[in-house]
Amino acid sequence: MRCPFCGHEDTQVKDSRPTEDNAAIRRRRYCAACGSRFTTFERIQLRELMVIKSSGEKVPFDRDKLLRSLKIALRKRPVEDERIERLVNSIQRRLETLGENEIPTKVVGEMVMDQLKELDPVAYVRFASVYRNFREAKDFEEFVGKLGDTR
Repeated sequence: MRCPFCGHEDTQVKDSRPTEDNAAIRRRRYCAACGSRFTTFERIQLRELMVIKSSGEKVPFDRDKLLRSLKIALRKRPVEDERIERLVNSIQRRLETLGENEIPTKVVGEMVMDQLKELDPVAYVRFASVYRNFREAKDFEEFVGKLGDTR
């Protein structure tokens, strides 16, 4: 593993342990060249997923992008980082078990929406506002009105 600080090719693993949800291995590493310490995570990947954007472009599934999106939607909400990690792991596993290598963004977005609806209603509306491209206040009103109808 290359050191992210100095670029040295050879780093040493000092400690390995599973994450709390056992979905990854956390490795503490040390670079002998510059003395820096850093952490890496090793996860199981069942298949190589490609996401088909609405433009038709195909891009590799980016777990970190999904995590960033969820963290933005959940900013200043009472949800622990561990729970967000588990949510991302759950969505990724569900995508991998669909049996398809190419998945439309709509499927990913709807999966995220379903999970957020259960987890945090405010984050659900925040994510929906970007995902569904709300342009005016009435878009929020209509969406929140429908949300109230389903509860």
